[in-house]
Amino acid sequence: MSFLMTTLREKKEVDSIIRDTIDKVLVLRFGRSTDSVCLHLDDILSKSAREVSKFATVALVDIDSEDIQVYVKYFDITLIPSTVFFFNAHHMKMDSGSADHTKWVGAFDRKQDFIDVVEAIFRGAMKGKLIVTCPLPPERIPKYQLLYKDL
Repeated sequence: MSFLMTTLREKKEVDSIIRDTIDKVLVLRFGRSTDSVCLHLDDILSKSAREVSKFATVALVDIDSEDIQVYVKYFDITLIPSTVFFFNAHHMKMDSGSADHTKWVGAFDRKQDFIDVVEAIFRGAMKGKLIVTCPLPPERIPKYQLLYKDL
C-alpha cells in the first residue's frame, strides 16, 4: 500500500512538507518499502489516511535515499519503521513509557491505535503542548531494548 501514499526521497521535499503543513499533524514514516514491518505499517497508514485527513497528513520517507541521511542521523533512526510527528513545523514528542520520546518505533497493532495516537497529538498540539502522553495501553506499545555502542 506504500505506492498509494506520498514518498519523500529528497531533503528539500521533507523540508517543504514540514514547513508547509499548517494546523495539521504531519506523520512521517521513516523506513523501506521492501521491509515487511514497514509494509504492515504502510497498510495501516493508508487505511487510516482518509479518516485522519481533517487533522493529519501522512507521508513516507525513504531512508535509503542519500539526501535523507541528514534526517536519519538527526532523529537517530536506527530501527525501522520509525514514525516522527510534527505540528506547525514543531517536532511533537510522545511519552509512551520508553526512553525515546522523539519517535514511535515499530508498527501499530491496529488502525484504531494509529488514529488514537494522531488524535492525542493533535489535541495536545492545539493546547500548545510539545509532548503528549500516549493514549494506548502499555501492552499495545512496541518495546525495544535500546543498545548504546562505544560508550
